Amino acid sequence: MGYLQDIDLKNHKWGHYFICGYKGFHEFAKSKGVDVGVPVGLDVLVDGTVPTGSGLSSSAAFVCSSTIALMAVFDMNFPKKEIAQLTCECERHIGTQSGGMGQAISVMAKSGFAALIDFNPIHATDVQLPAGGTFVIAHSLAESQKAVTAATNYNNRVVECRLASIVLGIKLGMKPEEALSTMKTLSDFEGLCVSFADSRGSSDPVLAVKEFLKEEPYTAEDIQEIIQENLESVFSSSTSSLDVLKAAKHFKLFQRASHVYSEAKRVYAFKETVSSKLSDEEILQKLGDLMNDSHHSCSVLYECRIVFTYIHRSTTSYKDIFRIIF
Repeated sequence: MGYLQDIDLKNHKWGHYFICGYKGFHEFAKSKGVDVGVPVGLDVLVDGTVPTGSGLSSSAAFVCSSTIALMAVFDMNFPKKEIAQLTCECERHIGTQSGGMGQAISVMAKSGFAALIDFNPIHATDVQLPAGGTFVIAHSLAESQKAVTAATNYNNRVVECRLASIVLGIKLGMKPEEALSTMKTLSDFEGLCVSFADSRGSSDPVLAVKEFLKEEPYTAEDIQEIIQENLESVFSSSTSSLDVLKAAKHFKLFQRASHVYSEAKRVYAFKETVSSKLSDEEILQKLGDLMNDSHHSCSVLYECRIVFTYIHRSTTSYKDIFRIIF
């Protein structure tokens, strides 16, 4: 297959993830001015222990390993940050609007550490995990083929978050054309939300969400009236987003924005907790509380379909360790 050939998105196969890596590698090499010659056939043996479609970043691991294998074939090496960004873009060939978290941790993870991952530019900060704690990551035996259900699940959430950010920006004083052209994610609007919260004596961006977004689902007509633009025009450059618009009956902007901003706070709270001078037992208890809150938010506000809970007993208390599958 030549790297310019499109992947058949209507006939999903697990091997397509290798093709994602193949296409992405050649595109990246070309952008770097590297001549890899005429594409030739490859005999590839693939093996792994991560269950497919299990919510354990199996697709990200496959794309990353495929890309790195191709780098080895062509005797090339790129910095980990570039590989993380490259592989994120690679996976989008499958039809999912990947954010890059799975690829980043697949490439930059260190044993015994969690990682605080920032984007634009991508950067990973090691977070030492507490001694004495056991984190169980397991397959619930339920599968979620994100590429197959992208228009109603994975990509739907991306579109809802983009729409929530635009509506929030307008409600906070931006002109519709400014919000549409300059802001792409909820992170882009977080500063405005924090400024609003500051005027109320808080630093929590969720206050702005509660003030300006309604809890009831929005229709496309509701949103178009606010942003003064047709939704198809907003997402005209993204075929996968247009597929979402065709499938969606409504958009839960309040719920998605509430989850994203509250989850971001929990991420930083996790890092602060493990860096604190609390005892290991106290740290694990606080981490368990944060993960319980994360589970509730993922389940109720972001509607992750399946959650599998393990109860791990450590000394005299129980710790809930969750792995979310969406």
